[in-house]
Amino acid sequence: MTEFFQQLINGLSVGSMYALIAIGYTLVYGVLRFINFAHSDVFMVGAFMGMYIGRTSSKSSIGGGLMVMAGAMVICALLGILIERFAYRPLRSRSKLTVLITAIGVSLFLENAGQLIFGPNPQPFPNIFPSHTFQYDQVVLSSKDLVVLVVAIVLMGGLQFLVLKTKIGTAMRAAAFNPQAASLMGININNVISFTFGLGSALAAAGGILWAYKFPKIDPLMGVMPGLTAFVAAVLGGIGNIPGAALGGLVIGIIETFVKGSRWSTWSEAIAFVLLILILLFRPAGLLGTLQPEKV
Repeated sequence: MTEFFQQLINGLSVGSMYALIAIGYTLVYGVLRFINFAHSDVFMVGAFMGMYIGRTSSKSSIGGGLMVMAGAMVICALLGILIERFAYRPLRSRSKLTVLITAIGVSLFLENAGQLIFGPNPQPFPNIFPSHTFQYDQVVLSSKDLVVLVVAIVLMGGLQFLVLKTKIGTAMRAAAFNPQAASLMGININNVISFTFGLGSALAAAGGILWAYKFPKIDPLMGVMPGLTAFVAAVLGGIGNIPGAALGGLVIGIIETFVKGSRWSTWSEAIAFVLLILILLFRPAGLLGTLQPEKV
């Protein structure tokens, strides 16, 4: 029972990081109806920005860690806006395949630029938050898992409030539902899309910093597997559905963690893709998604 509880907490912390990345995928898909495959590399850039900012601090603290995260989120939000402005906006009237190929190209560019700028070798990530171990009876908990969970929950709660209760959130939902009608009602679609990219990129940066804090080795290719897994989480929960993306991330994180602790641990990275096949076969709209028939 003790081992089960520890694995559950670990699974929830890993899943919450997948959820943050998956939400970024689903935000962009909800507005533009395409997958931004460069999103996983923004996750990587966020981790490196956190590393450089974190090295300026002499000691770890809650306030210092939050400042590091805020700085990296702002930088990656600007990066996301630039990617949308110069890579995707000129292709908005082109086919989805053209935009998809461009997204893959941007992803490869960021990965290779990361190896050129940051170096190809793994680097240690500074301990930006205090680390402690708590023991209750036979249960041993790491403060890293608790910090990851709390920060991720706060960020996802803040996002839900922004989308449902603010003016820009209303504009985002209107643009996702019907961009032409939203434009006719006076909503600046270009600004909404840029804000959406910036918001999703900021969440990817937060996920990258939390990932590097929990697994303190980073490299320019660190976003590949978490990004693919988070994409599967977004599809599992229902692509375009924010609560669905969060649920999908938590589900995959928990299942992956329990598989790693079993005799089938070598298959842990394949779990996400097995789930992807199953969800596409039996519920293609995802756990919380709904099928939307299109007229042809």
